[in-house]
Amino acid sequence: MPRPLRVAVVGAGPAGIYAADALLKSEAAADPGVSIDFFERLPAPFGLIRYGVAPDHPRIKGIITALHQVLDKPQIRVFGNVDYPGDIGLDDLRAFYDAVVFSTGANADRALGIPGIDLDGSYGAADFVSWYDGHPDVARTWPLEAEKVAVLGVGNVALDVARILAKTADELLPTEIPPNVYGGLAANKAREIHVFGRRGPAQAKFSPMELRELDHSPSIEVIVNPEDIDYDEGSIATRRASKQADMVAKTLENWAIRDTGDRPHKLFLHFFESPVEVLGQGGRVSGLRTERTALDGSGNVTGTGEFRDWDVQAVYRAVGYLSEEIPKLPFDLGSGTVPHEAGRVVEAGRHLPSAYVTGWIKRGPVGLIGHTKGDANETVASLLDDHANDRLHTPPAPEPEAVLAFLRERNVRYTTWDGWYRLDAAERALGEPEGRARVKIVDREGMLHASGA
Repeated sequence: MPRPLRVAVVGAGPAGIYAADALLKSEAAADPGVSIDFFERLPAPFGLIRYGVAPDHPRIKGIITALHQVLDKPQIRVFGNVDYPGDIGLDDLRAFYDAVVFSTGANADRALGIPGIDLDGSYGAADFVSWYDGHPDVARTWPLEAEKVAVLGVGNVALDVARILAKTADELLPTEIPPNVYGGLAANKAREIHVFGRRGPAQAKFSPMELRELDHSPSIEVIVNPEDIDYDEGSIATRRASKQADMVAKTLENWAIRDTGDRPHKLFLHFFESPVEVLGQGGRVSGLRTERTALDGSGNVTGTGEFRDWDVQAVYRAVGYLSEEIPKLPFDLGSGTVPHEAGRVVEAGRHLPSAYVTGWIKRGPVGLIGHTKGDANETVASLLDDHANDRLHTPPAPEPEAVLAFLRERNVRYTTWDGWYRLDAAERALGEPEGRARVKIVDREGMLHASGA
């Protein structure tokens, strides 16, 4: 009697869960069936939904509801607090599974090669996001001494960072932020936030809704310089081709022509300012130098040779995420991705048997969360094609109990899907007395204890 197709997924964020969903909806799920095990290094699933989305965006966090329905399926198991490759490596996974799908995402900050970027007071946005989202593996405190702050980048992560820095702690208190984050933000001295983009309004990568949300806070006065509203032929073509780009540009235009109000925290959106150096004094950030740029007709920009120094005491770079190298897999350091063909891992010009990638480790950290569905469908189609044509290797121990015995033998303290329900209930119970949906448990030991691990 044919046994179910056994698949391991390394990383229990949206990309991996979408891949599992595609597998469960495939013909193989009906005959001979599929059996999917997730291995997640954190004690809780959901990846960047839990640890990358700003706490004041419950609408986006609501995606967890759909992901929950997938992980609830009886064909799926979740092993949290299991590190790859420390607790289980590729050779180990091959012993238990027909195929391994890597969906490890991108958690590090992309480098920005300008002088002074390594000064004290210069931070990566990903690190700050991990702090305010209560990631168990980062410090519990964050230095928020600067009164004037620069944020480099014009994407949604830059908006999140700027908004969290500009809001008051009490505005964020109704969200799921843990006590250490509330305490840190309550001591935040920032009163001016400057967001810098080297190109123009038509090239900004903001989502229209995220941009408009900036103006909803009673604490934040959003300011756009009318001189920064400029378009060339390439910019006009971009607006015509993209409703999203056009909506962003219109919002920025409206802000540029209005009178400045009196809300206490000023948030400036600057365009045509290319950061060229982080200025320092005594080893710490004391300013930012930018070069004014101008459109070249195509939507791109060139430097004008006109420089300006900005009085800031902290700099956050939000110029993109970067995936970390995965041991035992090939890796392209330039793109921060695993080389692949339609999701099949490629090493030295050949497909690495039974190894697949999906999500940001596959295509780079671009696009919104929903865009990873297409990645997952492509990868799963490749996996199923290999299965149908007998190109998958045969594991020596495919029984579901075999991996349990392996983890016990290694003394791996792992969480389960039932454990997530317990952790979820514990966090909701913490929030209930304050009328909040939940309060995150931050430290790993606390998460493990609440999960019953």
